[in-house]
Amino acid sequence: MKKKVVLFLIVSCLMVLNSCRKKGLRVDYEDLEKRRKAMVVEQIEQRGIKDKRVLEIMENVPRHEFVPAEYRAFAYEDSPLPIGEGQTISQPYIVALMTECLNLEGDEKVLEVGTGSGYQAAILSELAEEVYTIEILEPLAERAEELLKNLDYVNVKVKCGDGYLGWEEYAPFDGIMVTCAPDHIPQPLIDQLAEGGRMVIPVGEVRFPQVLKLLEKKEGKTTVRNVVPVRFVPMTGDEVEKRKR
Repeated sequence: MKKKVVLFLIVSCLMVLNSCRKKGLRVDYEDLEKRRKAMVVEQIEQRGIKDKRVLEIMENVPRHEFVPAEYRAFAYEDSPLPIGEGQTISQPYIVALMTECLNLEGDEKVLEVGTGSGYQAAILSELAEEVYTIEILEPLAERAEELLKNLDYVNVKVKCGDGYLGWEEYAPFDGIMVTCAPDHIPQPLIDQLAEGGRMVIPVGEVRFPQVLKLLEKKEGKTTVRNVVPVRFVPMTGDEVEKRKR
């Protein structure tokens, strides 16, 4: 099943890229800033994202730096893109939507589960005081850590590990963002969410509809509401496998 999921994601991305190539798009580095601004207006703001800080940061962070060189011509298109290891960088609108859900003000400590390319961590680093991000695939973790360092995102700490377990050493977190889909909300992440904190997480299996959920913790109790239907790569790791046995 996992191989089928990975193949589906890769094929989907290639279909988008082939469509873009037919339109005659080419890499033009002088035009990237213009494309990024258009991305924010046309793909994000017009779809209802209102947080001015999120819109500003999405306009400033260079998404093209977080995709392989062969896909940079498509960095500001309305689609996910392959980043290697069977993984993708999320669609810009989804990145903005999930970021807005956390309602960050600037002094928060945030945990991200699923570093991937490092793009979402870069966005969060501009909006929060500290960002801790976990990636289960070592090649992606190492690549993202090096890239974030080279781009001077100094308030981001990267760890290769099982995100289901969170990062207890630095808990509690004011915000938690999960960019891979478990079939339930992991209890360790709920436990590591600070009082008054928010967690945004896709829940569900790939072969069934997934739903982006927003969890809030108040007075020790949690409330959960559905945001939008989504499709993310599945969460993997030892803890996920244990539950399937």
